[in-house]
Amino acid sequence: MLLTPFYDPSKTYEENYQQGPFGAFANGEVIENKGEPKFEIFGHKVYLPLGIPAGPLLNGNFIKAALDKGFDIPMQKTVRSRVRACHPWPNVLPVNIVGDIKLNSAIHPKKNFEEPISITNSFGNPSRDPNFWQEDIRSAVAYAGRGQIVTASFEGTRWEGFSEEDYINDWVLCAKLLKETGVAFIEANLSCPNEGTSSLLCYDISKVEKIVRAIKKEIGDFPLVLKTSYFADEALLHDFVGRFGNIVEGFASINTIQADVVDSEGKQVLPGEGRLKSGICGASVKWAGLEMVKRLKKLREELGYKYTIIGVGGVTTADDFFEYRDAGADVVMSATGTMWNPYLARDIKERLR
Repeated sequence: MLLTPFYDPSKTYEENYQQGPFGAFANGEVIENKGEPKFEIFGHKVYLPLGIPAGPLLNGNFIKAALDKGFDIPMQKTVRSRVRACHPWPNVLPVNIVGDIKLNSAIHPKKNFEEPISITNSFGNPSRDPNFWQEDIRSAVAYAGRGQIVTASFEGTRWEGFSEEDYINDWVLCAKLLKETGVAFIEANLSCPNEGTSSLLCYDISKVEKIVRAIKKEIGDFPLVLKTSYFADEALLHDFVGRFGNIVEGFASINTIQADVVDSEGKQVLPGEGRLKSGICGASVKWAGLEMVKRLKKLREELGYKYTIIGVGGVTTADDFFEYRDAGADVVMSATGTMWNPYLARDIKERLR
């Protein structure tokens, strides 16, 4: 059963930012952790290796609500080094997909959010000024209880007039600013259209290598996770993991599956330039997230690396969590599923007792 989502798709991003979260995330109920935290991630003990990935947790109020509901690894939505506005409303729409989404497909929206839930989301990774989000995240870090950690996602930006060196330095600056907030680890978002609306940075391995090495030079052994999309090309994935698996501390996959979102006449649904393609998430992308976890585990064994695997995509039930864990995920994260099921962490913890 779908409950009231903590991010309200009928409202604008700014309305959600100022007024949210909603539903059960706003009722003040706290899910108490019991016993000792037994799972470990990057040297931190947590009660449950379940989190909410970058996306629906817009600010500290959302993160604190997630902690209250037993999500022990909540992640702040992707931040930038400067203010950036959100894409126009609507930003979240239900989509009509039966079964698994196919790559390179055109997707149609539908009227209602229904189970099994799949949606499209299109925000453009908006950001507040670092002076604001640093203090906001620090407050969320301080709020976390025993057996809980807070983390955050970041993205370098090619601001107007930037050279290639400026662009790389912007990634480094974001990493530095996030590390200063006291989060347990940081996630470099390589899986949104960072370089424009048609490309994903994670597929440009030579550029990623420059960025990753520059970031690690700045932050040292502080844990860095790379967020990727789905790799259809096995050789490309092998190259990606081979280059970075002994440099970074973890990989998170997947983000969304990019698809054209169109109406019955084939026209772009989401208003604004460059929004024909939009990220699809929810139950229909679960196959891709599970497959990436299995492939990352296989490569970790083949290459003799020790990186952490964070599995994301289509986790809407407790069964999905355990399926990801069985596939090799050290940590599991749920965005869409959690938005409409704010008690997912509680349900999983009850099964572990």
